[in-house]
Amino acid sequence: MSDKSLPVAFAPRLVSAERLGAITSLIGEGAHFEGDFQTNRDLGLRIDGRLKGAIRFDKGGAVHIGPAGVVENTVIEADHVFIEGKVSGTVIARKTLELSGSSTLIGDAAYDALLDIHPRAKIRGKLEFRGDLDGLANGLR
Repeated sequence: MSDKSLPVAFAPRLVSAERLGAITSLIGEGAHFEGDFQTNRDLGLRIDGRLKGAIRFDKGGAVHIGPAGVVENTVIEADHVFIEGKVSGTVIARKTLELSGSSTLIGDAAYDALLDIHPRAKIRGKLEFRGDLDGLANGLR
């Protein structure tokens, strides 16, 4: 799947183009899927349609919710999560969490390493850093 076939409304700043280009599974615009997606392989999933259910990568994984994508009643868990569309539920990003200016997140989000939120992103919920605070605390003394 090439980057040219699936346009990105906002250029990602944290989730690399290489990770997004390696996405192998797609729920296309106009498609509706109900159920859970789970794997223990380091794959990628892009959603441009509508998904109702959980998305879990036991290890690795990249999830891209495209500008037209809608994910409801969910728990999304992956190393890299890039949201341009709408998500209702819980997001857990073990490495990078990125919300573009077109994104809406209704629910809680947790991240372990890097976070990028565009000023126009809309969030209603709690945001939690789960990484090591020791380095940060030492820098504040």
